[in-house]
Amino acid sequence: MRTLIAILLSLCATGALAAPQYHAVAMHGSPKYPASFTHFDYVNPDAPKGGLLRRHVIGSFDSFNPFIPRGTAAAGIGYLYDSLTTASQDEPFTQYGLLAHRIEMPEDRSWVIYHLRKEARFADGEPVTAADVVFTFDTLLEKGSPFYSYYYGDIEQVEALDTHRVKFTFKPGDNRELALIVGQLQILPAHYWQEHDFSRGSLEIPLGSGPYRVASFDAGKRVVYERREDYWGKDLPVNRGQYNFDRITFEYFLDDTVALEAFKAGRYDLRVENVAANWATGYQGPALNRGDIVLETFAHSLPTGMQGFVYNLRRPLFQDRTLRKALAYALDFEWTNQNIFHGQYRRTRSYFQNSELAATGLPSEAELKLLEPLREQLPEEVFTQAYQPPASDGSGRPRENLLRAQALLREAGYTVRDSQLYTPEGQPVRFEILLDAPVWERIAVPFARNLQAIGVHAEVRRVDQPQYIERQRNFNFDMTVNVFPQSNSPGNEQRDFWHSSAVERPDSRNVIGLADPAIDALVDAVISARDREELVTSCRALDRALQWGHYVIPNWNLDYFRIAYQRHIAHPASNAPYGLPLDAWWDARSEGKGS
Repeated sequence: MRTLIAILLSLCATGALAAPQYHAVAMHGSPKYPASFTHFDYVNPDAPKGGLLRRHVIGSFDSFNPFIPRGTAAAGIGYLYDSLTTASQDEPFTQYGLLAHRIEMPEDRSWVIYHLRKEARFADGEPVTAADVVFTFDTLLEKGSPFYSYYYGDIEQVEALDTHRVKFTFKPGDNRELALIVGQLQILPAHYWQEHDFSRGSLEIPLGSGPYRVASFDAGKRVVYERREDYWGKDLPVNRGQYNFDRITFEYFLDDTVALEAFKAGRYDLRVENVAANWATGYQGPALNRGDIVLETFAHSLPTGMQGFVYNLRRPLFQDRTLRKALAYALDFEWTNQNIFHGQYRRTRSYFQNSELAATGLPSEAELKLLEPLREQLPEEVFTQAYQPPASDGSGRPRENLLRAQALLREAGYTVRDSQLYTPEGQPVRFEILLDAPVWERIAVPFARNLQAIGVHAEVRRVDQPQYIERQRNFNFDMTVNVFPQSNSPGNEQRDFWHSSAVERPDSRNVIGLADPAIDALVDAVISARDREELVTSCRALDRALQWGHYVIPNWNLDYFRIAYQRHIAHPASNAPYGLPLDAWWDARSEGKGS
């Protein structure tokens, strides 16, 4: 009897009793696809295999290790790796088994056990085991980018229960997302990295278990991936209809103007276009006239997040909220949209733009329950006004806006002497706007000109990409342009964006330098939301606090992707609402040739 009790206690300790097992886990609600599903709806399950997809990248690369803070990793290197689970792109946040075929966890999500597929193999034929998962986790926390130790900081223990079961145990708290995000770990082969220095970026081709391998490369200029015919997971439902190209290449260019001309000359096959002027006029020419180039838009339901001119609050100058608010009046979005963007954009007002998570109107009763305890720490406008960025008459010289900015600054004790604005303490208001692309100069220079009209001297400075990345990583800037992307299921990444615990951590995404207890509390509310309704409420409350903090000068957004591609590239009939699954596209020249 004692032996039986001991066995039962051991089973309970490892989570082998009672907890249900799943083929997929949704953040809230149930997965869309049942265990018997054969493929995602947004793919063509019969897409032909073969052909070539040529893409482009701006910049350079000097490493095949994307997991460490040193160096610049080659584009597409993620093709070498599989994760425990993979997300569908037609659900807000659901993870389906990839390396793992079952996901075991209790109702409170205090731990999760991933059951690995016995057939999973690295490219050298060695099996993927629970020991590899533990090795990956420990290595990333010890030697990887600081992001990993922060993002997975609430994981208390990782243990290999046997060859094919790995258990993650979480610290006490209400962080229901952890059970899903640990599944996103790209698993490294312990036997390979025990013979190599993980902490050093190099161009030695690494080993993974994913659908492609590195076929060749020209350091800093070009990298070629080839599809693995022996890929262990090619017939899984989550992979069917995807990874169709036999070869995928990334060619590097130092300038996007040159890259666009190379595309029109047929040197590569597909561009995700981010420049409005290019979309409006840049593709004109013989290739477009002949029908060799297709321009197509794909609507999506993704939150567009916040892009904006970002203040670095680590600079004493920008600690003043009134100054931050005033400077926003110098950005003339209406003129910029009409004269530079060909009227294609909408003004961003929310950090969760284009979603139900965005704050609108005045706070609801549910939001007030979160906001009222923080009232003394938040701007009064959070409770009394709906945020809207300044609008202009589109003249390019927003006189009324600049007068409003001057009035705000005078009331706060700022003075102008000899065309120079001074703080109440007598310091000149001067700063640098750090950029890495010529297209941003066309936007920043008129902005700086308007700032000059109120006595603010803003130097627009563009640097090369390596220097830009290094300065961003170390927060060595006054103002820059940054994007804070969002999903339909925000969670732990919000800490990295806004929480005070990330403010001094190099390479964190707290670019603003936020260290505010009220913001911290609202971030914690987002992470601990128990259901969709609580998540929406907490995101809206956080949105209001960020909006009225005037931490960025909001830019603009689109609710569709702009894609230019050569006519031999084909795609499924419908796009996924929450992404752009280019891995489901194929080379039409391969049709009828078999797979």
